[in-house]
Amino acid sequence: MSELVVKSEQRAFAGTQGFYEHTSAACQGPMKIAVYVPDSAKAKKAPALYYLAGLTCTEETFVIKAGAQRVASELGLVLVTCDTSPRTKRYPGDDESWEFGQGAGFYLDATEAPWSESYRMRTYVTDELVRVVESNFPITAGRRGIFGHSMGGHGALTIALSEPARWQSVSALAPIVAPTRVPWGEKAFTRYLGTDRTKWARYDACELVRKQTLPHEILVDQGRADKFLERELKPELFQEACASAGQALRLRMHEGFDHSYYFIETFVEDHLRHHARILGTAAATTDARQR
Repeated sequence: MSELVVKSEQRAFAGTQGFYEHTSAACQGPMKIAVYVPDSAKAKKAPALYYLAGLTCTEETFVIKAGAQRVASELGLVLVTCDTSPRTKRYPGDDESWEFGQGAGFYLDATEAPWSESYRMRTYVTDELVRVVESNFPITAGRRGIFGHSMGGHGALTIALSEPARWQSVSALAPIVAPTRVPWGEKAFTRYLGTDRTKWARYDACELVRKQTLPHEILVDQGRADKFLERELKPELFQEACASAGQALRLRMHEGFDHSYYFIETFVEDHLRHHARILGTAAATTDARQR
C-alpha cells in the first residue's frame, strides 16, 4: 500500500480537514484526496461517507464549496473526497473538452487504449481509495456510504448498485442516471469503453437497478432550473426503473435550483443526515427541511 503524504491539515468546526496524496496503481500516478475527521472519531471510530464530484472538479471542490464539515462534525461522519480523473498520465485529446478526459473519468474502468492504462476510476474508488483511507484514519470497517453530484452522482449510484454489500447507503444530487442514453455518457463511453453498447450497461444506474435493488432508500435531489435536466440528467428514467424494480427511491424536485454548488450546499445537510441514519451514527433523526 502506498504511503499517504500529508499536504495540509486545518481545523474546521469540531474536526480536522486534511488534504493528502498517495500513489495509485490503478491510475498510474499520484492521486489527491481530502478527508474530514470529526474529533469524536478519535474516541470511537466513525463511519465513512465518500463523495464523488462532477465534471471538471477536483478533490477540493466539495470541501471548499459545499460547507458540509459542520454537519459532519455534529453527526460523527468522516467525509472523503477524491479527484475526478488521473492527472499524471496524459493522452492526446484528454484536455480538448471539459466533458471528457482530464476531470471527467466517469468512475469507470476504461477498456479502450490508451485510456485503459490509467483511467480506472472504478477500481481506484472501490479498492485503492477505500483501503488507503480506512487504514490511515479512525474509520469503522464495513460502515461506509457513498454520494455524489452529476457525474459523481452517476458514480455513486452505479458503485452502490454494483457492490451493495460494501456500501450501506447511497444518495445523489442531480445525477446522470442513464449515461447510455444521453450525450455526456455516449461521448465518454464510446471512447473509454468502445462501441459495443452491451458493455456500457454495468455503468448505467437505470440498467443496474433492474438487476440489483438495495435494502435501503435511495435519496436523489434535483433542481428544476438545472440547464442539464432534460438533455443529460433525466431523473424520471431512474424513477421509472426503480418503480419497476421495487427499489425504494425518494426523488425530490426543487423549483428554482440549478446545477451549481449553491444547490448542493442547500441540500447537503439532508444527504449527510440520510447517510447518518442508515449508517447508525448517534445524531440526526430528521432532514433539516422536515424539522
